[in-house]
Amino acid sequence: MTQLLPKLNNFKPRNMNFIKLLIALILVIMLTDNAKAQFSLSGEFRPRTEFNKGYKTLASEGQDLSTFTTQRTRINAAFKNEFVNTKLVLQDVRLWGGQAQLVQNEDYAVSVHEAWAEILFTKELKLKAGRQEVVYDDQRIFGNVGWAQQGRSHDMAILKLEKEFSLHFGIAHNENSNTTNNLYEGPDAYKDLQFVWFNKKWERTSLSLLVLNNGVPVIENNEQVNKYSQTIGGHVSTKFSELVVFNGNLYYQAGKHTSGKDISALNLLAELGFKNFTLGYEYLSGNDYNETKKYKSFNPLYGTNHKFNGFMDYFYVGNHIGSVGLNDIYLKYQHQIKKIGFNADLHYFTAAAKVAENADSYLGTELDLSASWAINPITKLTFGYSRMFAGESMEIIKGGNHSESQQWSYLMLSVTPPFIK
Repeated sequence: MTQLLPKLNNFKPRNMNFIKLLIALILVIMLTDNAKAQFSLSGEFRPRTEFNKGYKTLASEGQDLSTFTTQRTRINAAFKNEFVNTKLVLQDVRLWGGQAQLVQNEDYAVSVHEAWAEILFTKELKLKAGRQEVVYDDQRIFGNVGWAQQGRSHDMAILKLEKEFSLHFGIAHNENSNTTNNLYEGPDAYKDLQFVWFNKKWERTSLSLLVLNNGVPVIENNEQVNKYSQTIGGHVSTKFSELVVFNGNLYYQAGKHTSGKDISALNLLAELGFKNFTLGYEYLSGNDYNETKKYKSFNPLYGTNHKFNGFMDYFYVGNHIGSVGLNDIYLKYQHQIKKIGFNADLHYFTAAAKVAENADSYLGTELDLSASWAINPITKLTFGYSRMFAGESMEIIKGGNHSESQQWSYLMLSVTPPFIK
């Protein structure tokens, strides 16, 4: 996460233009006499201090505990009436100490996290276009990565049909600032993306199906071409009773990897929730250490991966892509007493493919503890402590020293004031 902060802070739009635009928007809305229109303006202030020795990767021998604070600050403006829904989210993400006290705002600036308009052709047919968060189901394939201070949003258009079912068609095409050469060199993973998402709800069951075509640019014979992968599958959730819930995912990936190899990868999740407990298992296929023919490592692409395989982010949070995959057996507990919440998660990790010749598949066991206090309706304080008990095979794929004490903790304050409702 901290590696991304310099890139975010080096983004250089004109601050004053954003501020003037926002002020003008507020004035227009306040002066408009439209009883059916709704305008809201809210903020978010979220500083988080983290203590790290073994976060994301194994600590090396003798490594000291590091301490740093990041902060997300957002201003959210939304407007809707019978014709349109719109949203503008401006954000600043920074590492405390990364900016001079006497700053002139030359290198650090506010960025646009969301800026979209949704046109209502009818009550059932809508078109949402612009920079937007894309969130579906349990966020395994598409999520907003809310834990990360910067979050995730896409430049995309989504056509929505909302009847007794939901049917969404999304399309995105990315270019660089030089739009004459039709080349895309980043910063994001795809140049072209299309998806279809279907959802149907019954009294106790919800079923979603997803087909995603993901085009990643590569250079072949001095020309840029897209290597397309397809992710096909879905999510199901069923309430057997008010206390017992089943959730499941099944996704298969095919197509071409950027290396030219054929993709054949699988993701399976099954979990059963009972009152305060959740017992689950997730499988993400991987490549054997000596695999040469096919690409078998499942990629969860644009999901909120922090919520799945342990809060220490050893797997699929900017890492572990194209590796040995994962088996994750987990037990989660949550409890709420008025304004106090408590969570305890236990994960048992093994590799889904061969790590090395004669290497054990066991990677480690992670314990995640967290507690939250809702101080008032707009203020929340959260504390978390995690520890990884790593196996020897973790060193093969991560480096570092598995014998070191791998631990990470954080203290986060979140304040979300509603300026205008």
